[in-house]
Amino acid sequence: MSHSALVARIGFIGAGRVAQTLAAAFLQAGLQVSAVTSRSTSNLEGFRSRCPSVRVSEHPQDIVDSCTLVFLTVSDDAIEPVCGSIEWHDGAAVVHCSGASEVATLDSARKAGSRVGGFHPMQMFANPDVALAGLPGCTVGIEAEGELLTTLHALARTIGCVPLTLPAGVRPLYHASAYYVGPFLIALLKEGANLWKRFGADERQALEAMLPLLRGTVEAVRDGGLAKGMGGCVARGDVGTIAKHLAALDGSDATAGHLYRELAARNVPLGIERGSLSMERAKIIEALLKAAPGSLSKVAWI
Repeated sequence: MSHSALVARIGFIGAGRVAQTLAAAFLQAGLQVSAVTSRSTSNLEGFRSRCPSVRVSEHPQDIVDSCTLVFLTVSDDAIEPVCGSIEWHDGAAVVHCSGASEVATLDSARKAGSRVGGFHPMQMFANPDVALAGLPGCTVGIEAEGELLTTLHALARTIGCVPLTLPAGVRPLYHASAYYVGPFLIALLKEGANLWKRFGADERQALEAMLPLLRGTVEAVRDGGLAKGMGGCVARGDVGTIAKHLAALDGSDATAGHLYRELAARNVPLGIERGSLSMERAKIIEALLKAAPGSLSKVAWI
């Protein structure tokens, strides 16, 4: 089966946010999304609102029997049991879109002679319309073999994404890396917004101030790389400012002070690499960060 034949009729088992985003992207790229099935009425409504021409099927088996490439877009824990409930056959191709689940979760399909793989866009899917607009340029972690691997690479490029071949066994590590600029980044923004609330500002005001800074940070990193793109008091070796931050945080929220210490400690090697933080100043900062709350005055930083 040629690459074009593999994507001749794309089907989805599961109609959640990832499915809605990818299906819409495939349709916009001129590909044929033939059918979808889901046990969730609300998910199907969202899918059909974005892809009204796609046929809705009542059973996953119909998707496998009528489509050339099946996207198994169910929750991670459901991938293996749903896959195992279907009768697969030679010539079929199925991929899941989980970042952390190994392709081995599709072994029941592989043993039946079907081609299997993983296709994971590194993108937030909180809102399918926002995710769709953000797809161009995003990386897709792909794991497959032979013709299916080639097809999935071409499919990623067709929707404007950057394909990345993942070796077997690394998916949990790869997926965890994405959390530092996804959910964990949102958690950090929430921490910053909480500090703004302590002086009377609300979350919207905090975000209006922090999001332009975030955009500037991303552009600085894009321009100079991680170390060269980093500014701030650690990068400058400004120990006095760090001490003021710690005193303010420890006085209002011990957990916030602990988080600041953890993050600032990871800034130290970047500051050294950047060339703006001397080893002597770095040692002083490290001692300050290790000092117990309330004992900052005992650390000499001048």
